[in-house]
Amino acid sequence: MSSDCESSDSAGRTGQLMVGLGLGLLYGLALQKSGVTNHDVVLGTLRLQQMTLAKVMLAAVVVGSVGVYGLRQAGLLELQIGSASIGGNVLGGLMFGAGLAMLGYCPGTVVGAAGEARLDALIAGVPGMMIGSALYALVHRDVVALKQMGCMGERTFWQLLGVNPWAVLVPLSVLAIGVLWMFELMGL
Repeated sequence: MSSDCESSDSAGRTGQLMVGLGLGLLYGLALQKSGVTNHDVVLGTLRLQQMTLAKVMLAAVVVGSVGVYGLRQAGLLELQIGSASIGGNVLGGLMFGAGLAMLGYCPGTVVGAAGEARLDALIAGVPGMMIGSALYALVHRDVVALKQMGCMGERTFWQLLGVNPWAVLVPLSVLAIGVLWMFELMGL
């Protein structure tokens, strides 16, 4: 009987991997179609000359957060909240920012650009992510204390505030939509 359980468990994992692969391909296609896999678009956003990347990411955050919490409220999704810390966010932000500053791509856009066979992404971006990941794996144990500085535990922002998630999501979504509208009015 355990072989049947293992077999169905394996089939379930394979199905999850296939769903993940399909969603990843759709995400990559959306990035490519929106133009954010173009190095000049990313740099234009960093230079505040055009906001294509900011608009795509802001729209994704609004749709994703409302969608996730809507599915959660409907009982179709269970969230696994990880431990948050100020040190971990600062460290992650510095690493992300350094990679973005050096290459002009974020992890998602560099993979999309590599899929378009852009040489800067293929020669520097993807290998750079792999080298950076390997280096982080080597020093991970040494930075654990830094990552745990300002540890807030497994709580969300609204749990820290003691309010319903929608009391934060709705105003922030309205604000984000207002920012998107402002970018459009400004021609960015």
